[in-house]
Amino acid sequence: MPSQTRDENQIMEEVPMNGAAALPPAAPEEEEVPEKQRIRVLPGATETAASFEFEHEDHTLGNALRYIIMKNPDVEFCGYSIPHPSEERMNLRIQTYDNVSVYDVLEKGLNDLMDMCDVIMDKFTIARDDFAGRQAQTA
Repeated sequence: MPSQTRDENQIMEEVPMNGAAALPPAAPEEEEVPEKQRIRVLPGATETAASFEFEHEDHTLGNALRYIIMKNPDVEFCGYSIPHPSEERMNLRIQTYDNVSVYDVLEKGLNDLMDMCDVIMDKFTIARDDFAGRQAQTA
């Protein structure tokens, strides 16, 4: 039998002879860690003009959210940018007309986008089920 080093012997002792790996001891129950905020207000914000940074987002959310927010008649400008392609960040700039809060506009835009996604999902599900029903009738 070839000689084994001390480290190899220790490893061999930890692995059962039947080849099954030993399960690690159960981890103690951990406290829930609050999720990190994924949206932050960038410096220089006022009540009617602000830039927001969205972590782990890209053009998918940026373009859709910009479109929805620009439909709001209280919004003077809304645009987004991806600062660098290798960073998972999206910046959104909103400027509103007098006495309209950018925070309210952002919240309304996010809610309107969620509502739109719900309508699309419902219509897709109905069309899929209708198609599947027609396919079953022809078979």
